Amino acid sequence: MNRRYFLKSLATGCSLQSLSGKFFAPHQALATVNTVRGAVPAEKLGVTLMHEHVLVDFIGADKVSRSRYRPAEVFRVALPFLKKIRSLGCRTLVDCTPAYLGRDPALLRQLSEASGLNLLTNTGYYGAADDKFVPRHAFRETPEQLSSRWVHEFQEGIENTGIKPGIIKIGVDRGSLSEIDAKLVRAAALTHLRTGLTIASHTGDGIAALDQLDLLKREGVASSVFIWVHAQNESDADTHLKAAEQGAFVEFDGIAEQSLDQHINFVKNMIQHGFLQQILISQDAGWYHVGEPGGGQFRNYEFLFSHFVPTLKKSGISEAQIRTLLISNPKRSLDPKIRKRAA
Repeated sequence: MNRRYFLKSLATGCSLQSLSGKFFAPHQALATVNTVRGAVPAEKLGVTLMHEHVLVDFIGADKVSRSRYRPAEVFRVALPFLKKIRSLGCRTLVDCTPAYLGRDPALLRQLSEASGLNLLTNTGYYGAADDKFVPRHAFRETPEQLSSRWVHEFQEGIENTGIKPGIIKIGVDRGSLSEIDAKLVRAAALTHLRTGLTIASHTGDGIAALDQLDLLKREGVASSVFIWVHAQNESDADTHLKAAEQGAFVEFDGIAEQSLDQHINFVKNMIQHGFLQQILISQDAGWYHVGEPGGGQFRNYEFLFSHFVPTLKKSGISEAQIRTLLISNPKRSLDPKIRKRAA
């Protein structure tokens, strides 16, 4: 089977019904996931990129503004890249740009309508990068107050757009959690308990990942609702296994030519230890950089399809396992019907 045919077969969901019976029990009721164009049945998500970006603005929380860019220009730049991956079989892309870092749900909706892709946006705040992108009110408000803001976006929509978040996106720095990072994790836990949304956390290293899992457990939140974003930044593969043993999703994003071998090894190690169902893969690509002429160098979303998947197959990973990585696992990670509050 050639690469293009295989990827298109993923998009159509062929063999997915039998695959679900092999790896996990089908749901009794149809669950939905919030996209920028409304709720979509989880079964319709198809091939999903779990961590990508359309636009980012690194100016900082106190200066970020939509007046710093022209949405029409971003639309023109990004649309061909989104159309391209749809032609390769991709059906859903999770945009992980958080509030105060360039999140623009209305722009994402326009791009979704024009490209035919499901696009997801998020709620939550990004505490990595030494808190540069944390708004001032977050330092003085309680976790409960922050959670109320995020729950409001889930219930009423973001910024009067009516667009509801599909995930909670937070970020923490390396090492043990700082006071503000712990606050954001607690706020995310409270938001999950009220909304069912998955918590995806940009995480500096394994220490921070395990700290977050401990905190979530204390808040009564199951590890199965947590995505350890940028797990490839932790070189100790045993730490990946420790998080997976607790039930967390371990996400190896940032897939690119220079990291190909490392990502292949991390994925294979997880599979060899029985954690196929808890792996997520993506590229952390795109990145129209506000403030740079023309948005700077926009990195396309194709490498996973053109190189990473074929290399996985050559390394011995089966087509059924690849379907699990690209279809089944993303669906399960985003599907509120499979997640339960910790006992």
